[in-house]
Amino acid sequence: MSNTPADLNGPVPIKPTADPARLELAPAAMRKLGYEVVDALVDHFEHLSEKPATRHVPRADLKARLFSPPPEQPEPWETILEQVQHDVLSAVGLTTHPRFFAFVPSPSNFVSVMADCLASGFNVFAGNWMEGAGPSQVERTVIEWMRTWCGMPEDTGGVLVSGGSNANLTALATARHVKLRNDASRGVAYGSDQCHSSLVRGFRLLGFTTDQFVRLPSDENYRLSIDALRARVTADRQRGLHPFCVVANAGTTNTGAVDPLNELANFCAQENLWLHADGAYGAAAVLCEPGRQALAGIDRVDSLTIDPHKWLFQPYECGCVLVRKWSDLYQAFQVSAEYLDDALRVSEDVNFQDLGIQLTRSFRALKLWMSIRFFGLQAFRQAVLRGIELAQAAGERIAATDNMHVFSSPQLGIITFYYAQPGQTPEVANAVNLRIVDRALAEGLATVTSTTLRGRKVLRMCTINPRTTENDLRQTITYLAALGKQVS
Repeated sequence: MSNTPADLNGPVPIKPTADPARLELAPAAMRKLGYEVVDALVDHFEHLSEKPATRHVPRADLKARLFSPPPEQPEPWETILEQVQHDVLSAVGLTTHPRFFAFVPSPSNFVSVMADCLASGFNVFAGNWMEGAGPSQVERTVIEWMRTWCGMPEDTGGVLVSGGSNANLTALATARHVKLRNDASRGVAYGSDQCHSSLVRGFRLLGFTTDQFVRLPSDENYRLSIDALRARVTADRQRGLHPFCVVANAGTTNTGAVDPLNELANFCAQENLWLHADGAYGAAAVLCEPGRQALAGIDRVDSLTIDPHKWLFQPYECGCVLVRKWSDLYQAFQVSAEYLDDALRVSEDVNFQDLGIQLTRSFRALKLWMSIRFFGLQAFRQAVLRGIELAQAAGERIAATDNMHVFSSPQLGIITFYYAQPGQTPEVANAVNLRIVDRALAEGLATVTSTTLRGRKVLRMCTINPRTTENDLRQTITYLAALGKQVS
């Protein structure tokens, strides 16, 4: 039922003004259109748990519905909005859904959604102080918040980016500039076999060959081994190579594992290596006490990736990179141009266009700033803690369910497990668990995906959505066990 004000419920036409080439609507039409969009969003949030967690539609079906030449003449707004809801937004994985446990969910909130509407509607350019002084100060504020949460020094700087891939690339480019003066020919970096794929891509984009990023076997807890790292760095130096960077995991995507950050910081200080922590998923856990303990040493890294659109409950896109010395970030990226002279001349602060890849940047900071102010940091802290507790509850439920087995213990809101009946070989169990994933994706009650650990195909749940209830967990685990029985 529409909540549009009565004076807009009548025959207000939603169509372009008399001169369509101006791309404008009359004020009453804009209001009516806006209320209809808000009504659609409110209905979505209100009925989220009743929808399929994922709805897969074959490409041929979607192409038949959505692929057509652009119309020369206007189409009715009502027709367009109805198709968006029916054919486009219904064929997605609902990462805000309380039973969406795949990958890393993005359980956003309505205040941040409205903030994105404002940022988009005002079409803010957030690249320099001249064109975006207010937005620039808001971005500086939220970066200072994250710096403080992670305990990094006051000289730390940062920039908001699209997500973890961009943040990791930005940090690695800074490390290359500082430690190698941008000469990638003999540089070598190190991480564990649990490092995120974006790091491999980032090193490739920065001019390194595949073997210049050494992925060392992780230990029994899926953490980077200091002994293996030390041995490989020594051997590479003896071969005439130039070790320059270590990538630590601050909450892996696979298992939530955290590398030994304090030990790595000691080692990198001794060996004059840059220490980057990929906390795209896990770094936000510093807001609560269990997370702070798991992430001990995060304050000592040279650079850090953190994604507010994951465990800080923001809509896409909102990632962040923090660098211990902001001047390193500036020196790695600052490039001027004649047409930007005025922006530099009147600038009263560091321009974000000088701290990363993008010149044209959207106002990503507004949603984080507004939502934390609206709900309060305590609410965010409790929501993060809840994600950790839900993974622990899932582990207990899995252990108590016939033929379900915990594979890696809950860490920072992630647990892996598998279905196997007595006597099933690992090969058969692997096939069964993949069938479970396929059935779950097809049916849509809950969404989980698989990963591979120690040669085993295991199911994985990421429980960071504060909308998720223990009943959602119980229902999902019971459902997965039933699927396992059916497909075995």
